[in-house]
Amino acid sequence: MAKYTKESLETLRSRIDLAEVLGQHIDLKKAGGSMKALCPFHEERSPSFVVNRGDTHYHCFGCGAHGDAIQFLMQHLRLTFTDAVQQLAERFQVDLELQDKGHDVKHTNKARLKDALDTASRFYQTYLLHTTEGRGALDYLRSRGITADFINAFQVGLSPKNEGVFRKYMHQSHFTDAELIEVGLVAERGGKKRDFFQERLMFPILDVTGATIGFSARKMHESTYGGKYINTSETPLFKKSRVLFGLAQSRRRIIKQKQAIIVEGGLDALRMIYHGFDLTVAALGTAFGEDHAHEVCQLGVTRVFLLFDGDTAGQEASVKVGNLFQKRGVEVLVATLKQGQDPDSMLVKEGPIAISQAILKAEEYLTFLWHHYAKTLHTNSPAEKNKMVQELVQRIREWDNPVMVHESLKKLAALTEVPEELLGIDVLQPRTLHFKRSVNSGPSQQIDPDRIVEQDLLRWLILYGPSSSDVLGLCQRNIQPADFRIELAKKVYEQVLATLLEKKELDLLQLTADIEGDDMPIFLSEVLNKKVNREKVKEHLTDTIQRIKERNWMHEREAVKMKIHSGKASEDELMALVKQFDELKKRTPTIL
Repeated sequence: MAKYTKESLETLRSRIDLAEVLGQHIDLKKAGGSMKALCPFHEERSPSFVVNRGDTHYHCFGCGAHGDAIQFLMQHLRLTFTDAVQQLAERFQVDLELQDKGHDVKHTNKARLKDALDTASRFYQTYLLHTTEGRGALDYLRSRGITADFINAFQVGLSPKNEGVFRKYMHQSHFTDAELIEVGLVAERGGKKRDFFQERLMFPILDVTGATIGFSARKMHESTYGGKYINTSETPLFKKSRVLFGLAQSRRRIIKQKQAIIVEGGLDALRMIYHGFDLTVAALGTAFGEDHAHEVCQLGVTRVFLLFDGDTAGQEASVKVGNLFQKRGVEVLVATLKQGQDPDSMLVKEGPIAISQAILKAEEYLTFLWHHYAKTLHTNSPAEKNKMVQELVQRIREWDNPVMVHESLKKLAALTEVPEELLGIDVLQPRTLHFKRSVNSGPSQQIDPDRIVEQDLLRWLILYGPSSSDVLGLCQRNIQPADFRIELAKKVYEQVLATLLEKKELDLLQLTADIEGDDMPIFLSEVLNKKVNREKVKEHLTDTIQRIKERNWMHEREAVKMKIHSGKASEDELMALVKQFDELKKRTPTIL
């Protein structure tokens, strides 16, 4: 991953207004020379979350949460470090620069591109609401049960039928054809430029800040060229495989409740959100895939509801998407709709109570899966039943979580009335776990236990070291830089500890600017995006320190043991090594 120049990060640091960032997400109120709010990181009735005027860090006197703007965005919105930095850069109009082999390369001006898309969104809605062509589109929307309130809530618009109307307006708004092409609003073919969207209802696709990053466009007339829906092409802002439609409106509730509803279509998602199910998302113009599941899981969900169309395709989609989440250890419940139903039409005809009932009746994924396959099973055929059961056993064994695998095989045995031992439950071998360090980082990598435990230590130190002398003291007394096996973790520990011991505020932008390594943004994301139990800081920190000490103790013992068995030591050296080994065995690690 590329690294931003130190100069551009310094510029960003100087421009960030913490109160402005926090005020977009929590209700800050003035209290003397500071501002207070209910802490977003724990339940409370009296505000203990404080930001002093002109300060660059917040502090909660209730749970001890402490950090800067980047830490807030990473923990509250579950953003990666890079996404948090980019969001702040766009908000405070800082043109970040990338380092490329020692030469600075100008980074894409995403703020300018988002401005173009926001301008386009306002144009499309104005065209829908205030033109003759728009009146016909409004009649169509009313026939679909879409109200003026819905149109305003989701910034619904209309792209003109006549070529060039939109492009002319954008030129008058001082956007060039090159910029419009870059964000997918204008297409160029054979040297001729044309509006990419024509005679279509326009639904803006938003990022976490509410800025437009693309459009999903639906045609109203069969005569309109192209498919029923077309979406913005891939751009610097819009990556179809990663974008979840409706996430801008649903993100906070998904994070808070740790559950989400997945639907098939964008209009399904908006209708669900409009009727109060604001934890709903959908994929855009493509099947819901691995990267979409990864994006949902990054929000900390433990349960998802699948609410797909009531047809064969919807059932098959539930099978595939449910498997993506189950393999990650996320509980899946499948709501089955009647033939021909989808969430959009169901809400229009039957209302939100019908949706609530469908969700309450949702089946556990494994139960749904067995019933789905059992429809084609001739129950009197042992061979067919055997084939079906073995296929399901194989699917379950491919899941990542050993406990999920074990418990699901037990449930499958009960569902299929097959003895547990015949499914190989007792001889099940744990799988080697893998993970993706980021969506675009390439193939899955095997988990490094050293990296994990050292990141755990850094997490507690970064989150609570600035506000707790106990945390800082425990780390300082028990862990030295030489105790680290991951070089980047060692560098971060040295700098964070030195900063806190000097009683200075920890600044993540400064940290990533000072420490060399393209891996730094990913590393910080892994450290800070993991959910923690804020009520047991000292307990978990002590356990992490103990694990590091025991790991190093075991490594030291093993190194001496290898020398003893190498056959290379003299008799005197061998006696010294045996004595050293015995002393190590007696000197078990303890917390100071």
